Amino acid sequence: MARAEKLWLTKYGAESNEDYGKRPNDRSIEELIKTSVIVVDKHRGPTSHQITKWVVDIFGVKKAGHAGTLDPAVTGVLPIALGEARKAMPVLMGVDKEYIGVMRLHKEIDEATLRKTLQSFVGKIKQRPPIKSAVARRIREREIYFFDILEIGEGGRDVLFHVGCQAGTYIRKLCHDIGQALGIGAHMTELRRIKVGEFTEQQSHSLIEVKDAYEFWKENSDERRLRKILIPVEYAILHVRRVFVKDSAVDAICNGSPIYPGGIARIQKGIVKGETIAVYTLKEELVALGIAKMTSEQMLKAKRGTAIRTDRVFMKKGTYQKLKST
Repeated sequence: MARAEKLWLTKYGAESNEDYGKRPNDRSIEELIKTSVIVVDKHRGPTSHQITKWVVDIFGVKKAGHAGTLDPAVTGVLPIALGEARKAMPVLMGVDKEYIGVMRLHKEIDEATLRKTLQSFVGKIKQRPPIKSAVARRIREREIYFFDILEIGEGGRDVLFHVGCQAGTYIRKLCHDIGQALGIGAHMTELRRIKVGEFTEQQSHSLIEVKDAYEFWKENSDERRLRKILIPVEYAILHVRRVFVKDSAVDAICNGSPIYPGGIARIQKGIVKGETIAVYTLKEELVALGIAKMTSEQMLKAKRGTAIRTDRVFMKKGTYQKLKST
Protein backbone atom coordinates (compact mmCIF):
# COMPACT_ATOMS: atom_id res chain seq x y z
CA MET A 1 0.00 0.00 0.00
CA ALA A 2 1.43 3.37 -0.98
CA ARG A 3 1.94 5.88 1.80
CA ALA A 4 -0.70 8.62 1.82
CA GLU A 5 0.35 11.74 -0.07
CA LYS A 6 1.93 14.38 2.12
CA LEU A 7 -0.16 17.25 0.84
CA TRP A 8 -1.84 19.44 3.41
CA LEU A 9 -4.57 22.02 3.70
CA THR A 10 -4.12 24.60 6.47
CA LYS A 11 -7.40 25.65 8.08
CA TYR A 12 -6.06 27.61 11.05
CA GLY A 13 -2.55 28.60 11.98
CA ALA A 14 -2.01 27.34 15.51
CA GLU A 15 0.79 26.53 17.95
CA SER A 16 0.88 23.96 20.73
CA ASN A 17 1.40 24.75 24.40
CA GLU A 18 4.56 22.98 25.58
CA ASP A 19 3.05 22.58 29.07
CA TYR A 20 0.74 19.84 27.79
CA GLY A 21 1.33 16.56 26.00
CA LYS A 22 4.62 15.12 24.80
CA ARG A 23 6.10 14.43 21.38
CA PRO A 24 6.28 10.67 20.67
CA ASN A 25 10.08 10.59 20.50
CA ASP A 26 10.29 12.34 23.88
CA ARG A 27 8.40 9.56 25.69
CA SER A 28 10.19 7.50 28.29
CA ILE A 29 10.87 3.84 27.59
CA GLU A 30 8.12 2.95 30.07
CA GLU A 31 5.66 5.11 28.11
CA LEU A 32 6.82 3.75 24.75
CA ILE A 33 6.33 0.15 25.88
CA LYS A 34 2.65 0.92 26.43
CA THR A 35 2.10 2.81 23.17
CA SER A 36 4.31 1.27 20.49
CA VAL A 37 4.47 -1.29 17.71
CA ILE A 38 7.40 -3.64 17.23
CA VAL A 39 8.21 -5.60 14.09
CA VAL A 40 9.22 -9.15 14.93
CA ASP A 41 11.08 -11.40 12.51
CA LYS A 42 9.06 -14.53 13.22
CA HIS A 43 11.03 -17.76 13.11
CA ARG A 44 9.78 -21.11 11.89
CA GLY A 45 7.86 -23.28 14.38
CA PRO A 46 5.68 -21.25 16.75
CA THR A 47 2.31 -19.74 15.92
CA SER A 48 1.81 -15.98 15.68
CA HIS A 49 -0.13 -16.16 18.95
CA GLN A 50 2.83 -17.82 20.68
CA ILE A 51 5.19 -15.14 19.40
CA THR A 52 2.83 -12.45 20.70
CA LYS A 53 2.62 -14.16 24.10
CA TRP A 54 6.43 -14.20 24.35
CA VAL A 55 6.51 -10.47 23.53
CA VAL A 56 3.95 -9.87 26.31
CA ASP A 57 6.20 -11.77 28.72
CA ILE A 58 9.32 -9.85 27.65
CA PHE A 59 7.80 -6.41 28.14
CA GLY A 60 5.49 -7.23 31.01
CA VAL A 61 2.49 -5.62 29.32
CA LYS A 62 -1.04 -6.82 29.96
CA LYS A 63 -1.94 -7.30 26.32
CA ALA A 64 -0.53 -7.21 22.79
CA GLY A 65 -1.89 -8.06 19.37
CA HIS A 66 -0.36 -9.13 16.08
CA ALA A 67 -1.30 -7.81 12.65
CA GLY A 68 -1.64 -10.52 9.99
CA THR A 69 -1.30 -14.14 11.13
CA LEU A 70 1.59 -16.25 9.88
CA ASP A 71 1.36 -20.05 9.83
CA PRO A 72 3.87 -21.86 12.10
CA ALA A 73 6.01 -22.88 9.11
CA VAL A 74 6.10 -19.32 7.67
CA THR A 75 8.75 -16.79 8.71
CA GLY A 76 9.13 -13.06 8.42
CA VAL A 77 7.54 -9.72 9.25
CA LEU A 78 5.02 -9.82 12.11
CA PRO A 79 3.98 -6.41 13.52
CA ILE A 80 2.91 -6.59 17.17
CA ALA A 81 1.09 -3.73 18.89
CA LEU A 82 1.74 -3.26 22.60
CA GLY A 83 -0.73 -1.96 25.17
CA GLU A 84 -2.79 0.99 23.97
CA ALA A 85 -1.35 0.62 20.46
CA ARG A 86 -3.64 -2.42 20.06
CA LYS A 87 -6.46 0.01 19.36
CA ALA A 88 -4.78 0.66 15.99
CA MET A 89 -5.19 -2.97 14.91
CA PRO A 90 -8.04 -2.22 12.45
CA VAL A 91 -5.73 0.00 10.38
CA LEU A 92 -2.70 -2.28 10.80
CA MET A 93 -4.56 -5.44 9.72
CA GLY A 94 -5.84 -4.36 6.33
CA VAL A 95 -2.56 -3.37 4.68
CA ASP A 96 -0.98 -5.05 1.66
CA LYS A 97 1.62 -7.80 2.00
CA GLU A 98 4.68 -9.06 0.11
CA TYR A 99 6.18 -12.55 0.25
CA ILE A 100 9.07 -14.54 -1.15
CA GLY A 101 8.46 -18.26 -1.43
CA VAL A 102 9.12 -21.51 -3.23
CA MET A 103 6.45 -23.27 -5.30
CA ARG A 104 7.04 -26.93 -6.20
CA LEU A 105 5.54 -27.95 -9.55
CA HIS A 106 4.44 -31.58 -9.61
CA LYS A 107 5.65 -32.04 -13.18
CA GLU A 108 8.00 -30.16 -15.48
CA ILE A 109 6.51 -27.56 -17.78
CA ASP A 110 8.00 -25.13 -20.26
CA GLU A 111 8.89 -21.72 -18.85
CA ALA A 112 6.80 -19.74 -21.35
CA THR A 113 3.62 -21.56 -20.30
CA LEU A 114 4.49 -21.08 -16.64
CA ARG A 115 5.04 -17.34 -17.01
CA LYS A 116 1.88 -16.87 -19.05
CA THR A 117 -0.18 -18.73 -16.46
CA LEU A 118 1.31 -16.74 -13.59
CA GLN A 119 0.36 -13.49 -15.29
CA SER A 120 -3.24 -14.67 -15.51
CA PHE A 121 -3.29 -14.60 -11.70
CA VAL A 122 -2.20 -10.95 -11.52
CA GLY A 123 -5.18 -8.68 -10.82
CA LYS A 124 -8.49 -9.60 -9.20
CA ILE A 125 -8.82 -13.28 -8.35
CA LYS A 126 -11.42 -15.45 -6.61
CA GLN A 127 -10.16 -17.47 -3.67
CA ARG A 128 -11.77 -19.80 -1.15
CA PRO A 129 -9.87 -19.90 2.18
CA PRO A 130 -8.29 -23.28 3.00
CA ILE A 131 -9.95 -25.74 5.40
CA LYS A 132 -7.60 -24.88 8.28
CA SER A 133 -8.16 -21.12 8.00
CA ALA A 134 -9.73 -19.11 10.83
CA VAL A 135 -12.33 -17.46 8.58
CA ALA A 136 -15.50 -18.66 6.87
CA ARG A 137 -14.76 -20.65 3.72
CA ARG A 138 -16.66 -18.37 1.37
CA ILE A 139 -15.25 -17.42 -1.99
CA ARG A 140 -13.66 -13.98 -1.70
CA GLU A 141 -12.16 -11.57 -4.18
CA ARG A 142 -8.55 -10.57 -3.60
CA GLU A 143 -6.03 -8.69 -5.69
CA ILE A 144 -2.58 -9.89 -6.71
CA TYR A 145 -0.42 -6.88 -7.60
CA PHE A 146 2.49 -8.84 -9.05
CA PHE A 147 3.78 -12.42 -9.16
CA ASP A 148 7.41 -12.46 -10.31
CA ILE A 149 9.68 -15.43 -10.87
CA LEU A 150 13.06 -14.84 -9.22
CA GLU A 151 14.61 -18.18 -10.12
CA ILE A 152 13.71 -21.59 -11.47
CA GLY A 153 15.64 -24.41 -9.85
CA GLU A 154 17.53 -27.16 -11.61
CA GLY A 155 15.01 -29.58 -13.08
CA GLY A 156 12.46 -26.81 -13.56
CA ARG A 157 10.14 -27.79 -10.74
CA ASP A 158 11.12 -25.45 -7.87
CA VAL A 159 10.07 -21.87 -8.56
CA LEU A 160 11.36 -19.07 -6.33
CA PHE A 161 8.81 -16.25 -6.50
CA HIS A 162 8.07 -12.76 -5.17
CA VAL A 163 4.40 -11.85 -4.78
CA GLY A 164 2.62 -8.67 -3.71
CA CYS A 165 -1.01 -9.00 -2.69
CA GLN A 166 -4.00 -7.62 -0.85
CA ALA A 167 -4.43 -8.47 2.82
CA GLY A 168 -6.24 -11.76 3.37
CA THR A 169 -4.69 -13.56 0.39
CA TYR A 170 -3.67 -17.18 1.07
CA ILE A 171 -0.37 -17.83 -0.71
CA ARG A 172 -0.50 -21.59 -0.12
CA LYS A 173 -3.91 -21.67 -1.80
CA LEU A 174 -2.62 -19.42 -4.58
CA CYS A 175 0.16 -21.89 -5.38
CA HIS A 176 -2.35 -24.74 -5.40
CA ASP A 177 -4.65 -22.85 -7.77
CA ILE A 178 -1.75 -22.03 -10.09
CA GLY A 179 -0.91 -25.75 -10.24
CA GLN A 180 -4.52 -26.50 -11.11
CA ALA A 181 -4.47 -23.90 -13.89
CA LEU A 182 -1.24 -25.38 -15.25
CA GLY A 183 -2.84 -28.83 -15.23
CA ILE A 184 0.14 -30.39 -13.43
CA GLY A 185 -0.45 -29.53 -9.77
CA ALA A 186 1.74 -27.45 -7.44
CA HIS A 187 2.20 -26.69 -3.78
CA MET A 188 4.08 -24.18 -1.66
CA THR A 189 7.16 -25.53 0.14
CA GLU A 190 8.59 -22.36 1.74
CA LEU A 191 7.31 -18.87 2.48
CA ARG A 192 8.68 -15.71 4.05
CA ARG A 193 6.76 -12.46 4.50
CA ILE A 194 9.04 -9.54 3.69
CA LYS A 195 6.66 -6.59 3.91
CA VAL A 196 3.46 -5.62 5.76
CA GLY A 197 2.23 -2.22 4.63
CA GLU A 198 5.21 0.07 5.23
CA PHE A 199 6.99 -2.38 7.54
CA THR A 200 9.89 -4.24 5.91
CA GLU A 201 12.12 -7.09 7.01
CA GLN A 202 14.95 -4.54 7.40
CA GLN A 203 12.95 -3.09 10.33
CA SER A 204 12.27 -6.48 11.90
CA HIS A 205 14.01 -7.98 14.93
CA SER A 206 14.29 -11.53 16.18
CA LEU A 207 12.83 -12.35 19.58
CA ILE A 208 16.38 -12.76 20.88
CA GLU A 209 17.23 -9.21 19.75
CA VAL A 210 14.08 -7.88 21.41
CA LYS A 211 14.79 -9.73 24.65
CA ASP A 212 18.45 -8.64 24.70
CA ALA A 213 17.55 -4.98 24.07
CA TYR A 214 15.02 -5.06 26.92
CA GLU A 215 17.43 -6.70 29.35
CA PHE A 216 20.23 -4.30 28.33
CA TRP A 217 17.94 -1.39 29.23
CA LYS A 218 16.88 -2.94 32.54
CA GLU A 219 20.40 -3.83 33.62
CA ASN A 220 22.40 -0.90 32.21
CA SER A 221 19.80 1.87 31.75
CA ASP A 222 20.92 2.07 28.11
CA GLU A 223 17.87 2.86 25.97
CA ARG A 224 19.47 3.05 22.54
CA ARG A 225 18.83 -0.49 21.35
CA LEU A 226 15.28 -0.59 22.66
CA ARG A 227 14.39 2.78 21.12
CA LYS A 228 15.33 1.38 17.70
CA ILE A 229 12.84 -1.45 18.22
CA LEU A 230 9.88 0.44 19.71
CA ILE A 231 7.97 2.34 17.01
CA PRO A 232 5.53 4.90 18.49
CA VAL A 233 2.04 4.06 17.24
CA GLU A 234 1.89 7.50 15.58
CA TYR A 235 4.67 6.48 13.20
CA ALA A 236 3.30 2.98 12.65
CA ILE A 237 0.12 4.19 10.93
CA LEU A 238 1.43 6.80 8.51
CA HIS A 239 -0.51 5.10 5.71
CA VAL A 240 -3.70 6.43 7.33
CA ARG A 241 -4.70 9.96 6.32
CA ARG A 242 -4.53 12.49 9.13
CA VAL A 243 -5.88 15.71 10.53
CA PHE A 244 -4.14 17.83 13.15
CA VAL A 245 -6.26 19.52 15.78
CA LYS A 246 -5.75 22.52 18.03
CA ASP A 247 -4.82 22.03 21.68
CA SER A 248 -8.23 23.41 22.65
CA ALA A 249 -10.02 20.52 20.90
CA VAL A 250 -8.00 17.65 22.37
CA ASP A 251 -9.64 17.14 25.75
CA ALA A 252 -13.14 17.02 24.28
CA ILE A 253 -12.02 14.39 21.76
CA CYS A 254 -10.50 12.35 24.61
CA ASN A 255 -13.97 12.36 26.15
CA GLY A 256 -15.51 11.00 22.95
CA SER A 257 -16.58 14.24 21.29
CA PRO A 258 -16.67 14.36 17.48
CA ILE A 259 -14.11 16.51 15.69
CA TYR A 260 -15.71 19.77 14.63
CA PRO A 261 -14.33 22.00 11.83
CA GLY A 262 -13.42 24.77 14.27
CA GLY A 263 -10.98 22.51 16.11
CA ILE A 264 -9.02 21.44 13.05
CA ALA A 265 -5.68 23.08 12.21
CA ARG A 266 -4.40 21.01 9.24
CA ILE A 267 -6.02 18.47 6.93
CA GLN A 268 -4.39 15.92 4.67
CA LYS A 269 -5.66 16.09 1.11
CA GLY A 270 -7.62 13.20 -0.37
CA ILE A 271 -9.90 12.35 2.56
CA VAL A 272 -13.24 10.89 1.47
CA LYS A 273 -16.40 10.37 3.50
CA GLY A 274 -16.45 7.08 5.40
CA GLU A 275 -12.66 6.77 5.49
CA THR A 276 -10.82 5.99 8.72
CA ILE A 277 -8.84 9.05 9.79
CA ALA A 278 -6.08 9.49 12.37
CA VAL A 279 -6.48 12.56 14.58
CA TYR A 280 -3.18 14.05 15.81
CA THR A 281 -2.17 16.90 18.08
CA LEU A 282 0.20 19.58 16.84
CA LYS A 283 2.95 17.65 18.69
CA GLU A 284 2.23 14.62 16.47
CA GLU A 285 0.53 12.63 19.26
CA LEU A 286 -2.26 10.28 18.23
CA VAL A 287 -5.48 11.37 19.91
CA ALA A 288 -7.99 9.09 18.20
CA LEU A 289 -9.08 7.24 15.10
CA GLY A 290 -12.33 8.38 13.57
CA ILE A 291 -14.61 8.10 10.57
CA ALA A 292 -14.65 11.03 8.14
CA LYS A 293 -18.07 12.65 7.74
CA MET A 294 -16.67 15.27 5.34
CA THR A 295 -14.07 15.34 2.56
CA SER A 296 -10.81 17.27 3.01
CA GLU A 297 -12.18 20.24 1.08
CA GLN A 298 -15.42 20.25 3.06
CA MET A 299 -13.50 20.22 6.34
CA LEU A 300 -11.46 23.18 5.13
CA LYS A 301 -14.50 25.28 4.25
CA ALA A 302 -16.97 24.20 6.94
CA LYS A 303 -17.66 26.28 10.03
CA ARG A 304 -20.06 23.87 11.72
CA GLY A 305 -21.20 20.26 11.57
CA THR A 306 -19.29 17.05 12.34
CA ALA A 307 -16.06 16.63 10.39
CA ILE A 308 -15.01 13.29 11.93
CA ARG A 309 -16.90 10.87 14.17
CA THR A 310 -14.61 9.70 16.96
CA ASP A 311 -14.23 5.92 16.96
CA ARG A 312 -11.23 4.86 19.08
CA VAL A 313 -9.58 7.17 21.62
CA PHE A 314 -5.87 6.67 22.38
CA MET A 315 -4.97 9.65 24.54
CA LYS A 316 -5.76 9.73 28.25
CA LYS A 317 -8.29 12.27 29.47
CA GLY A 318 -6.67 15.30 31.06
CA THR A 319 -3.50 15.17 28.95
CA TYR A 320 -4.44 18.57 27.55
CA GLN A 321 -6.15 21.44 29.32
CA LYS A 322 -9.92 21.38 29.26
CA LEU A 323 -11.44 24.18 27.19
CA LYS A 324 -13.01 26.71 29.52
CA SER A 325 -16.62 27.56 28.83
CA THR A 326 -17.46 31.20 28.19
